[in-house]
Amino acid sequence: MDGSTSRDELRQRLTDQQYAVTQEGATEAPFSGRYVHRGADGTYRCVCCDAALFRSDEQYDSGSGWPSFTDPASVDAVSTRPDFELGYERTEVRCAGCDAHLGHVFPDGPGRSGLRYCINSVALQLDGDGS
Repeated sequence: MDGSTSRDELRQRLTDQQYAVTQEGATEAPFSGRYVHRGADGTYRCVCCDAALFRSDEQYDSGSGWPSFTDPASVDAVSTRPDFELGYERTEVRCAGCDAHLGHVFPDGPGRSGLRYCINSVALQLDGDGS
């Protein structure tokens, strides 16, 4: 979370599910999110700080139940860190701008990097303007 937004402000502005995912590391149910399937063109932004995270042209249907992307919008859009919460190592993806939890990244993607960024829909807002 950036210095200009307090947890209280986020609690008031976000839905309960958005807050649970972005601030408490929860996960939305598979196939429940509004961005599971690629729709309109545009940039997916962080619901907490509005940072550009992913572009729709990098989105694909992985069959996992969550929006999947081959690469972030820029090299510094997201950060990663080890996650052992389930008893084995995964790589957590967080917004580089405000440190909100977004999802996880896996080494089984189809793109140049071979990565699959598996992201919770509720952590994203599609701006639709293609920027």
